[in-house]
Amino acid sequence: MISRHTLNALALVAALCAMPAMAADEHGHDHGPAAAPSGPALPRFAAVSDAFELVGVIDGKKLTLYLDSFEDNAPVRNAKVELEIGGAKLALAERADGEYEGTLAEALAPGVVAVTASVVAGGLSDLLAADLDLHAAAPVADVHGRDWRTVAAWTAGALAVLGAGAVLRRRARMGAAA
Repeated sequence: MISRHTLNALALVAALCAMPAMAADEHGHDHGPAAAPSGPALPRFAAVSDAFELVGVIDGKKLTLYLDSFEDNAPVRNAKVELEIGGAKLALAERADGEYEGTLAEALAPGVVAVTASVVAGGLSDLLAADLDLHAAAPVADVHGRDWRTVAAWTAGALAVLGAGAVLRRRARMGAAA
């Protein structure tokens, strides 16, 4: 005959085994403090030629352009950079080595926008072209990647184990009373 204390201990062990262990979460690594939620990446475009590589990042009306030499990936300094984006011309000023900045007259409308960059640096000059795909912001995913179905499955499993423990306790009580 199984004692009441043994059944209680078995029910507790079964319930604990059914719940996910926080320390062994997913891949066995420590998550540390929760990361601050971040929004979607800023829209960007890239273009490459025989002489230059550039990446442009749009943040509202602010445009930042990173310009490197194709040959050695070194930042291009003291370049004259002019951009035509969405039919508007924009001269960029150097902010740091290989980093150029400008402000658009108005924010760009969603859709595919043609970008043409004219670069003159030292004895080199080039024309680079790219497309900028502006679209509506996508919803931000859950940091841990768990959706309601995963949580519901774990909850159902824990409830099933607790229910089985309760049934075993009841049977043990009925058997002890007889």
